[in-house]
Amino acid sequence: MRKAIIYKISFLVFTLFYSVNLSAQSLADTTLSYPFSGAQSGGLFMNTPPNFNATVIFNLETNKYIVQEKIGGLDFGNPKIMSFSEYQDYAQQKSVKDYWNLRSKERGGNQTSALGLPKLFIPGKAFDRVFGGNAVDIRPQGSAELIFGLKINRIDNPSLPEEQRKTTSFDFQEKIQMNVIGKIGDKLKVTANFNTETTFDFENQMKVEYTGYEDEIIKKIEIGNVSLPLNGTLITGSQSLFGFKTQMQFGRLTLTGILSQQKSTKSEIEVSGGAQTSEFDVYADQYEANKHYFLAHYFKDNYDKALENLPFINSGVNITKVEIWVTNKTGTTNDTRNIVAFLDLGETGSNIYNGFSTSSGGSFPDNIEANNLFNALSSTYSGVRNINEVNSVLGSTPLSNGEDYEKLERSRKLSESEFTINSQLGYISLNSALNNDEVLAVAFQYTVGSKTYQVGELSSTGPTAPDALIVKLLKGTNFSPSLPNWHLMMKNIYALGAYQMSRDGFILDVVYENTEE
Repeated sequence: MRKAIIYKISFLVFTLFYSVNLSAQSLADTTLSYPFSGAQSGGLFMNTPPNFNATVIFNLETNKYIVQEKIGGLDFGNPKIMSFSEYQDYAQQKSVKDYWNLRSKERGGNQTSALGLPKLFIPGKAFDRVFGGNAVDIRPQGSAELIFGLKINRIDNPSLPEEQRKTTSFDFQEKIQMNVIGKIGDKLKVTANFNTETTFDFENQMKVEYTGYEDEIIKKIEIGNVSLPLNGTLITGSQSLFGFKTQMQFGRLTLTGILSQQKSTKSEIEVSGGAQTSEFDVYADQYEANKHYFLAHYFKDNYDKALENLPFINSGVNITKVEIWVTNKTGTTNDTRNIVAFLDLGETGSNIYNGFSTSSGGSFPDNIEANNLFNALSSTYSGVRNINEVNSVLGSTPLSNGEDYEKLERSRKLSESEFTINSQLGYISLNSALNNDEVLAVAFQYTVGSKTYQVGELSSTGPTAPDALIVKLLKGTNFSPSLPNWHLMMKNIYALGAYQMSRDGFILDVVYENTEE
């Protein structure tokens, strides 16, 4: 307690000494080293507050002007009393000062565009007379992205020469989104919109527009994306035109001329009973290629027979399991396996392509009952389980790589959401079409009555990794009409580009045109 009292007394003494010292210094000298000037404002000196104003009152008795400064509604300072000549000078100086402040703010606020480009002023009466002003203002906005890369592809295909197995290409991508708005005077306007990621070309717009005054003959000149609207309904104007358009007026006569290229097409939509009806013209060779495949020739041969009595499907087949393998171009590591796909696996009778396989007498696709290929691969040529030894193991056989079989390292298994299967007719439909260099292989299991058949090896019951799975080849890198698997690709499915179609009112006309006569 005693120590606390001593500390408090000491602090009071120090505070008193410090206050007396400051008071002595302030009484000694009040002159600033850098004194403030009454005419200075802004920055350190602060601007005049917005509620600061001045009112002027004229006194009829003294013939004097009284200028009273105010802050809000309160008087501030002493009023200034001026004679007529003094007030005239005061008012003139204030008017000149306000004028130059206004011009300075206008010039400062519009002198730069969005990207900091200066606003140009071109002197001369001729320029002003043509364009309606001397200012040139260009305002670009947007972004540009350039990507450079090197792409190296290596294909382990013995049928290709060594120099063609490795390809190197330069990868260049650009992504530009640019919008430019420019004005030259009051008459000329330039607008441009360019985007490399637009779906359609007509979305990129470019237009130069000259608009004359009301008393001028030339009313408008447009260059770029123009339109020609018409007031009547009998003949409609064209839209999405690219070219040159001019509009002039001679008294009451208005003349519009256009020279352009039409970049759009016109389509009509008919709606009946709340539904949209449309007509489609599809040629026979415009089928969806590389998307729909039969699982074996047996299903292709019995396809028409199974559909003879629609809507009843006359097929005793029920596919219960299917695995689809494709070339892994996504780089994923999930659901990947080494596979060796064979063209004749599970084929019966005359559908066997290579004489290396002989028929076992069965009538349904199967690993054992169809032909002896699966047994030979599982016993004599079991070395195909090693993906690196496939070509050497099969080198003594008449089987040709790229034609009779394909080997794939780290092939990707499609998920159930990436394809659909018709379990009765035995065909699959992929969500996206395959490229020409991609491989498609399958393994499936089905029942006929109470008997179960299987073609290929399923990943759930077959050998474990890293041993390769033996599966059936539907599409290889060499895919041509001379090979039997060409006929496994379905060519009777067409895309109309329509959704939620109804069977009611659907009419299909098949037209054959003989061009030889």
